[in-house]
Amino acid sequence: MDTPPQALPAPDSSPRGHDGMLRHAAPLLDDGVFSPERVKAEREQAYFNDLYLLAPVAYFVLGLDGVIVQVNLVAAELFGLVRECPGHVLFRSYVHEAFRHDFEQFVQRVLNSSEPERIQLQLRLRPDAPGECLPVSLLGSADPNGQALRLVLEQAEGKLAALERSEERFRRIVHSAEEGIWEIDAQALTSFVNPKMALMLGYQIEDMLGQPLAAFMDDEGRAILERNIARRQDGIVERHEFKFLRRDGSTLWATLATNPIFDSGGSYLGALALVSDITAQRAASERIWRQANFDQLTGLPNRHMFLDRLQHEADHAKREGACLALLFIDLDHFKQVNDRLGHEKGDMLLRQAARRISERVRAIDTVARLGGDEFSVILAGVGQLGGIERVLQELTAALALPFMLDGDTAQVSASVGVALYPADAEATETLLRHADQAMYAAKSAGRNGYSYFTPALQQAAELRRSTVREIRLALAQDQFEVHYQPIVRLCDGAIGRAEALLRWRHPLRGLLVPADFIAFAEANGLIIDIGEWVFRQVVRQARQWQDAHGTTFQICINKSAAEFRCDAALYQEWGGHLVRQGLAPGAIVIETTEAVLLDQARQVAERLRQFRAMGLSLALGDFGSGQVSLGCIKKADIDFLKIDRTLVGELGRDDAGLGLCEAIIGLAQRLGVKVVAEGVETASQRDLLRAAGCDYAQGYFFSRVLPAGLMDRLLAAQPAA
Repeated sequence: MDTPPQALPAPDSSPRGHDGMLRHAAPLLDDGVFSPERVKAEREQAYFNDLYLLAPVAYFVLGLDGVIVQVNLVAAELFGLVRECPGHVLFRSYVHEAFRHDFEQFVQRVLNSSEPERIQLQLRLRPDAPGECLPVSLLGSADPNGQALRLVLEQAEGKLAALERSEERFRRIVHSAEEGIWEIDAQALTSFVNPKMALMLGYQIEDMLGQPLAAFMDDEGRAILERNIARRQDGIVERHEFKFLRRDGSTLWATLATNPIFDSGGSYLGALALVSDITAQRAASERIWRQANFDQLTGLPNRHMFLDRLQHEADHAKREGACLALLFIDLDHFKQVNDRLGHEKGDMLLRQAARRISERVRAIDTVARLGGDEFSVILAGVGQLGGIERVLQELTAALALPFMLDGDTAQVSASVGVALYPADAEATETLLRHADQAMYAAKSAGRNGYSYFTPALQQAAELRRSTVREIRLALAQDQFEVHYQPIVRLCDGAIGRAEALLRWRHPLRGLLVPADFIAFAEANGLIIDIGEWVFRQVVRQARQWQDAHGTTFQICINKSAAEFRCDAALYQEWGGHLVRQGLAPGAIVIETTEAVLLDQARQVAERLRQFRAMGLSLALGDFGSGQVSLGCIKKADIDFLKIDRTLVGELGRDDAGLGLCEAIIGLAQRLGVKVVAEGVETASQRDLLRAAGCDYAQGYFFSRVLPAGLMDRLLAAQPAA
């Protein structure tokens, strides 16, 4: 034939599977590591396995020992072999005795050459019939992996006769094939289908010709097709599952192994696909999978899938440093419903209960039926106890409502146990057991309620609820105050900066520091409202002090990680407010912690850029207590570095503490970052820091935290001092 052999799809050269097609062993590097390049190449090579069967020339793959390991349909017919299982047959046994020496030399040339080799010889198509000889031309090439030899056989007869013989054989194979064969042109219009393909879809061949491939697909199939047409035009071989619609409207699931067709100039002409009906296999697999993973009564995940998802969510939470809540739900008095109304009505109640539970959690959460009247919910990625409380309250309220059961009414309630990952347990089996124990505690407490695993958690939940109510009241009644601690310039002792520190003047508990309430505010989102209030108070105070004591005065505001993760829209007005107040750029400094700087969340990086764009300065507090590098500080464009008070407290005790502080100061200043020492309590510490070149310091040696009025007096007295 005139068809160039290199245009034919190259067969796989690895050991064969049970269906006769070659299967690749795992591609490894020399050290046993999987190679992505090898995986990609061998996956694409495997796609050829179905398509090369249709090549209109005889195609062989030989092992290094000369055994025939794979043949296509034409070769199998020509040599009388069983394609799926050729057996232990040496190709050389078909070579005429007079040409065997030449054949062996030909094999060696092929194996040692990077280019194809050709030889003319004669074959005996039936070794037991020595009279029948066939002159052929063999084109041989070595497999890229060096594990096999590929041969393309062309009969050495006139080109016209060879073409006619080949076309007749190809036509016979295509029309009798058990797989569907579908050819489309460059516009994805059907140019050929074999009888099997038409039968699979229930059409006559003439009804399909000229029709677009998409006409036989649903919307899902069309979307996949559109994505892959461009890939085929790039010469990429594809194998995909598609859903077709038969003429009678029923569904046909099929795999299409598709190979692009190009002309001699490289222009895309269309594609040829081998189509296999997998409808029955897919339906059976889906049925088996659903039976193994879903509860037949409610349609919810069963215990098997629940445990799998619980492990998955726990692993995800561990990677992300997040939490999850596991809810164990048991319906109270369900046995009485079964006994009174029968199991059929009991099943109806369970289905309705499953629906009520599912409607009160997020789509990302998992609701499962563990068996009987027991359900479970995995609340993934919970960062606030308030969110768990809301779900618990809604669930218990919904399940306490009457159930209408086809003319009968039943009333049950729910006892819910709650266990938190990783606070209560890291092993999923232990977590489930703890949630179950908490559920029994809820039953013991009177049913129709919920209980946390430990009394400490229950007490914390009660404290949280009361504290949150009081925080809201504090915001409404102006119980919060902003106090300030001076930051002193070490070179001359002047106060040009201050750190703003929140205080809560509680009507019963007195003056509270942030450690007493900030965690509750963060867990319930109230930290955003508090932060907004603090920002506006500080801006107003900074404006007053700049007018009175100089335009360079700065105030530093602490921001928690939760405030860096929130929506950018919450801070959009800050820039305009700063401009309206006429503050100099950098007058307000946003201080955060090392944990925030190490946070890889997209929102954190966006907040840093947003604050910088507003003209806010950035400070990193407690440096030296974590893992942030100076390179990371440079990347985040930090203006001020605050040395952690524990390092400052070591000054004067040994040379190591001083050396560490000197190193931090020197490297930071080389990056153009100003250094503030926190927690300075003695004159010795001040003197050592000043000698080391530290820019600023704050601590009880200079001043305690002061209300705004006292801070104003200190600033006013500064020139006299």
